[in-house]
Amino acid sequence: MAQSTLSVRVDSEDKKTFEAFCDQVGMNASVAVNMFVKTVIREQRLPFEVKADPFYSAANMERLERSVQQLHEGKGTEHELIEVD
Repeated sequence: MAQSTLSVRVDSEDKKTFEAFCDQVGMNASVAVNMFVKTVIREQRLPFEVKADPFYSAANMERLERSVQQLHEGKGTEHELIEVD
């Protein structure tokens, strides 16, 4: 069987973490990616659920727009964003 190269870009830290996981379970990243590809081909689907982030749903966007409008009308209190580590 002929082999081909598949190049993908990932975050550097994600790559390190993924490679560490693969090492812990006794494989390398190439084997893990090939397992993923074979599973997708065999099952004709992604082997996990993919769904949209509910934050960006139409209902939530409408709610956020109403909240912003209320702030512009002087109703409510605007707070600073607090970042948590």
